Amino acid sequence: MDQHVINLFHRSIEAKMQVGEQLAPLIAEASEMMVHALVNDNKILLCGNGSSCAITQIFSASLINRFENERPSLPAIALGTDATSLSAIADVASYNDVYAKQVRALGQPGDILVLISSSGKPGNLIQAVQAAHDRDMSVIALTGHDGGDISALLDVNDIELQAQLHSRPRIHEVHLLTVFCLCDLIDQQLFGVSSPDE
Repeated sequence: MDQHVINLFHRSIEAKMQVGEQLAPLIAEASEMMVHALVNDNKILLCGNGSSCAITQIFSASLINRFENERPSLPAIALGTDATSLSAIADVASYNDVYAKQVRALGQPGDILVLISSSGKPGNLIQAVQAAHDRDMSVIALTGHDGGDISALLDVNDIELQAQLHSRPRIHEVHLLTVFCLCDLIDQQLFGVSSPDE
């Protein structure tokens, strides 16, 4: 059993190393896009399903509260946290509309939609991308595998951070690390704050 756990750690490390060099410049570019939005009084909307939804909540909390150091709060909304709105939209419209309706209601031109999906296929996230574009918002998509249908919807103003892996747990691990990298870079650019590990 101990060796199996060690093997899981090694697989996680190998997956991160496999995609790290490819993602590094795109993560830096995504952080700059978010910083530009934030300094222009725009906000970050986030959405995902299941485990990806949990990662959006970690991201939102890290922006609103703090990452590693105290600093002013940053405007971010994790759209998957309001169970009443989600169930009301799903009941009256359809589950595919649960994020798109919120994006249309809360999103403004210049805001950024961050969506996280290991497959890139969920209909509710596809419609959220379309809603963001309708509102003149840019999209940062954290995807896995080949990016799925979401990849095809992204335009020149969007960024895709694609973890080209096949294991869903490894994709989620890369997405979580990507979120932590974004938080660190945003803090550095806005506040000159560096990670205590450095």
